[in-house]
Amino acid sequence: MNSQPEPKQKTCTLDCLQPGDCANVSHCEGSGSTFQRLCEMGFVKGAPLRVVRHALFGDPLVVEIQNYHLSLRKAEARMVNVNF
Repeated sequence: MNSQPEPKQKTCTLDCLQPGDCANVSHCEGSGSTFQRLCEMGFVKGAPLRVVRHALFGDPLVVEIQNYHLSLRKAEARMVNVNF
């Protein structure tokens, strides 16, 4: 049997992605109310997402996750690690 290794996925934080990029949530970092709010909004392991757009100066950014659009500050987006 000739099994080929799966291609490695790249990992970064959500704020590094550009409009149109798609990824899956790897995990969220942090603790407290912001972390809890991100989890409640659907940023859980494996959740697919797409960056819709960045505001004029890059903050906030709009993300499509769980079939709705969500606006996040860059500081919040840095708490979300994604695989793409």
